[in-house]
Amino acid sequence: MGRIFSPGKLLLTSEYFVLDGALALAIPTKPGQEFFFEEIHDRNSEIIWQAYHQEKLWLSIKINYRNWTILDTNLETPAKFVVSVLQHVQDLSNIRFHTENSYFLKTNLQFPPDFGLGSSSTLMNNLAEWAEIDPFQLNENALGGSGYDIAVAQEKSPILYQALPEKKITKVEFDPGFKNELIFIHLNQKQDSRKGIALYRSKPRNNELIHELSELTKAVFTAKNIEEFTLYMDHHEMLISSFLAIETAKEKYFPQYGGFIKSLGAWGGDFVLASKFGDYKKYFSDRNFTRIFEWRDLVL
Repeated sequence: MGRIFSPGKLLLTSEYFVLDGALALAIPTKPGQEFFFEEIHDRNSEIIWQAYHQEKLWLSIKINYRNWTILDTNLETPAKFVVSVLQHVQDLSNIRFHTENSYFLKTNLQFPPDFGLGSSSTLMNNLAEWAEIDPFQLNENALGGSGYDIAVAQEKSPILYQALPEKKITKVEFDPGFKNELIFIHLNQKQDSRKGIALYRSKPRNNELIHELSELTKAVFTAKNIEEFTLYMDHHEMLISSFLAIETAKEKYFPQYGGFIKSLGAWGGDFVLASKFGDYKKYFSDRNFTRIFEWRDLVL
């Protein structure tokens, strides 16, 4: 049985604005998604799909791909999504789902699905590698988005990413000397990225802010110490908060905290990045935010 792995992702800068061409800095995470595959020469044209969350079976589907009917499943809605994605794979691939062979396909998400580390993007990249197709095209056809998460999954490296005017991916080394001063805190909820994007799209395009966030990304990338990094993180939060007209994560949850708090990805859920300050573990735990990760524990 073959195996493919794609890491998860965290977007450090230019959330939302990456959609319109702002330069963004994104990093891969140690947990990601595994994809196991086996082709069976039986002339049945069936797919047995098993999706695991942290080694526990979540979704099982039996599919006839001659006519893309679901023969059996334990969860109807996600099963329909999987079928839709696999149809896009068939459309794009010259080597998968064009014979009468059957397939056993298994995924294992290594992080909780509410972490927002890229359950969909890692799946798209794994399927694309298996089917020998363009992961960006598959993602565009199936889901849409800026594609930065696909780029991280594909490169398995920190990247500087720009979606427009044309896609530009630059693999970089991002290993800040002050990384031991940084922590990630999960906000105990999954943010709906589509709702976040809809809010962003409801605002008029701001080319000046796109340029400013691109320059800020460069500054974040080259920051030499935690003091510089903190200034850039705080400024970034202020810019996004002002544009969206919503309060920052720090204002909402941690107004008395002495370090910076930076939202990652769509605001309102998933992870924030913070600098250590005082007895930070007690501070966050007292407020029921107990999923706290050191940089070295989460970043690939």
